[in-house]
Amino acid sequence: MPTISEAATPSPEPQPHQHRKVAESFGHDAERYDRARPRYPQAMVDRIVAASPGPDTLDVGCGTGIEARQFREAGCKILGVEPDARMAEFARRSGIEVEVATFEAWDPAGRDFDAVIAGTAWHWVNPVEGATKTAQVLRPGGRWAAFWNVFQLPADLQETFAAVTRRVIPDSPFKFQPPAESGADMYQPLLAKAADGIREAGGFGDTELWQFDWEQLCTRDALLDLVPTQGAFTRLPPDALAEVLASVGAAVDEMGGSFTMRYSTVVITAARTGGA
Repeated sequence: MPTISEAATPSPEPQPHQHRKVAESFGHDAERYDRARPRYPQAMVDRIVAASPGPDTLDVGCGTGIEARQFREAGCKILGVEPDARMAEFARRSGIEVEVATFEAWDPAGRDFDAVIAGTAWHWVNPVEGATKTAQVLRPGGRWAAFWNVFQLPADLQETFAAVTRRVIPDSPFKFQPPAESGADMYQPLLAKAADGIREAGGFGDTELWQFDWEQLCTRDALLDLVPTQGAFTRLPPDALAEVLASVGAAVDEMGGSFTMRYSTVVITAARTGGA
């Protein structure tokens, strides 16, 4: 699926966290978002929980509560921070406590945590401001972990997405890259920016990169349900979205109506060192 195009060196182009209208566009259909977006592998959840000194967990950009529910089921006590009130309200329906704010503006009010997580959300946070606030709210030994599900479409389907995106939204900041062998390679610019923010903020040990590879069958209907939840398409007018869905649907039909979707869940993580 699409990633925001970034240069490895500073660029006058807006960075992901500066695309605020996109970052706050997902709540227009929160129910679809929660239904269609994939969950995270249990092995990832278990590893983050095991690496954290306790259960108190802050979920940055918690959205509809997808990862919050998974971490709650693993024994964590979750507080979510979410800038979109519509997404926050959906998460609250499942019993997740959520405060509405961007993470940069959020007031921790003296609270601290054993873990700070962000599921497919850290790229919407200013990397230095976010890391600095994380250092303020993590207890010594606490665990910061940002993670993304990287979709790896079959090559023909990836090219269909690229072609229709160029045609329908030629000025989109999102780009469809050729399938990569490694999810970490595909998301390297985002991971590097996150790591740079952590180093600049100080107060953390070395960053680590974890990767969990998995796959599942994806039907035509499931993919067409997922596409409108992606940042490249959340703000498209109905006629343009319909054109995208028609092209993608036709491509999946040519593949027999389903295909194996490969995922790499990539995690960048670091532990808070001792002291304030």
